[in-house]
Amino acid sequence: MAVRVRQTYIQQQPEVPEQQQRQIQQAEKKKPHVKFFTAGEKILFIIITVIVASFAISILHKQGEIQAVSMEIQSIEREITEINNNNVDLKVRVSELSTHERIWEKAKELGLTLNEKNVKVVPGE
Repeated sequence: MAVRVRQTYIQQQPEVPEQQQRQIQQAEKKKPHVKFFTAGEKILFIIITVIVASFAISILHKQGEIQAVSMEIQSIEREITEINNNNVDLKVRVSELSTHERIWEKAKELGLTLNEKNVKVVPGE
């Protein structure tokens, strides 16, 4: 069916003289070809794409560095907390070990005695 319609269509077309066909072909050649982008626009697009990509890479790199520094800060803060806890424990231990009773016990163990003639009173602070 499609073949018959096509044949009848071809048969119904009036024949165009050769001179008119040449004029039609020349007119088609003279028609401007539709270009979507000029060469300058393509170059500009490539440059803008490279700039945007470089900014994106730069931002990602900076974010990575910030993340690394943040992790390092957290690690250092954890260490500071541990050291502060150790310092508090050591201060408590020093206060326990430096009581007068303990000092007297250690002195007696070592055989030391109190000689009041050798004791000098120092004004308190």
